[in-house]
Order: sequence, then structure tokens, then C-alpha cells
Amino acid sequence: MKRYEGLFILETAGKEEGIKDTIDKISAEITSAGGKVETVQKMDKKSFSRVADKKHNAGFYVNIIFEGQPAVIDQLKHRFAMNEEVFRVMFTSAPTPKPTPT
Repeated sequence: MKRYEGLFILETAGKEEGIKDTIDKISAEITSAGGKVETVQKMDKKSFSRVADKKHNAGFYVNIIFEGQPAVIDQLKHRFAMNEEVFRVMFTSAPTPKPTPT
């Protein structure tokens, strides 16, 4: 299993109170595709530097680190492309955590 990092930009237009539910749904999607979620880091809402559409001028950023087989990434890309709550998503390989000296 490889470690991956998924950076999600969530659609926030009028539904900022539902961000927690959206993050739970994303974690469930990763788990159902065969991945194992390690950490979820919620970041703030950020305005986009270049606005292509006035409807989409900001997004809520979430960083999720998970483990999975390489085939999981293609499944997740397809699933999140269909999800209206996810504005953008980017997957990268996550570095192996360094053991903490005791």
C-alpha cells in the first residue's frame, strides 16, 4: 500500500455549515474504494487569486492523507469528478512519516 495526499477544494457557496458532513462523505468514499484514511487536516476558506466564474470565488481547503493501492486513485478521481460538493481535487504521493525519537 502506498501513502497518498489528497488536497480537496470544497464548494462553499451558501453551505459552509455543511463542510463537516462533506469531509465525512469524502472519508467514507476513500474507505469504500479500499483506502485507509490516516489524517484529515481542515484548512480555512480561501479566496481564489484568479476567478473564472463569479459563482466560484472561494473554496474550503481540506488535506487528507490516506493509504491505498495505486488503482484507488483512478477510482477516486472519477468519483470526485461527479461530486458537486468537491470543486477541485489533487492527489500526490505522501512521504513516509519519520519515526519520532524517544
